[in-house]
Amino acid sequence: MQIRFLGHSTFLLQSGDHRVLIDPFLEGPTCPVTLEEAMDWDISAVLISHAHGDHWGSALDFGRVGVPIIAAFEIGAYAQAHGAEETIPAGIGGTVRGEWGQVTLTPAFHSSSFPDGSYGGMPCGLVVEMGGVTLYHAGDTAAFSDMALIGERGLDAALLPVGDHFTMGPQDAARCLEWLKPRVAVPMHYGTFPPLVGDPQEFARLGRARGVDVQVMQPGDTLDLTAKG
Repeated sequence: MQIRFLGHSTFLLQSGDHRVLIDPFLEGPTCPVTLEEAMDWDISAVLISHAHGDHWGSALDFGRVGVPIIAAFEIGAYAQAHGAEETIPAGIGGTVRGEWGQVTLTPAFHSSSFPDGSYGGMPCGLVVEMGGVTLYHAGDTAAFSDMALIGERGLDAALLPVGDHFTMGPQDAARCLEWLKPRVAVPMHYGTFPPLVGDPQEFARLGRARGVDVQVMQPGDTLDLTAKG
C-alpha cells in the first residue's frame, strides 16, 4: 500500500489499480492538489470518519459521479439525499467489503454534524485492509483504552490526530501507541487552523521512545508499506 498525505486528515491509499480516499478535505489550506486534479484519480471508494466540514470536505463531488461513499448510516443517508449516486452506510463494528479491500468502522470520541447543522451520526475511526496492509485512521478522537482491541488486529500503520483542542494532543496520542502497537505511526490534524497547536515532532519523539517508527509527513509526501511477511 502507498499512503499519500494530502494535509490535515486527508489521505489517499493506493494498492495496485485501486485508490481509496479518506476524509477528502481537498479545499483545505494545506492540501497540495486541487479538487479538479483529484477527480481524475479513478477513486474506488471515499471513506468518511465523521461529518464535520474538514473531513466531509468534497465527498459529494465524488459521490455525484458514482464513487461509493462509505460512512456511518446518517452520513450515507445525507449523501444520498444530496445527490450521491452510491452510498454504503454502515455502523460501528461493521465491515464493508469491496474489490479494493475492506473497511471496519470503530468508535471515536468526538461529535459529528454537517456544516449545515444536520446530524452526522456517531463519529468513527476506520480500519482499512488493502493490499495485505492493515491501517487505522483514528478520525477525530480522544485517547481511549479500547484502542487496545483495535491493536489486536495487527496494525501496520496508525494515523492519529495530535492537534489538541478538538482532539487529543501529542502526549495522549503517544500513549495510544502503547495500545495500538503499529509498525508505523503518522500524526495528522494539526496546524491547519490556529487552535490546532499540537506539535507533531513532540509526538514523534514520544512515539519513537516507545519503539514505534513515527513518520511526520508533509502534505504531498508518500509512504510505502509492504505486507508483513
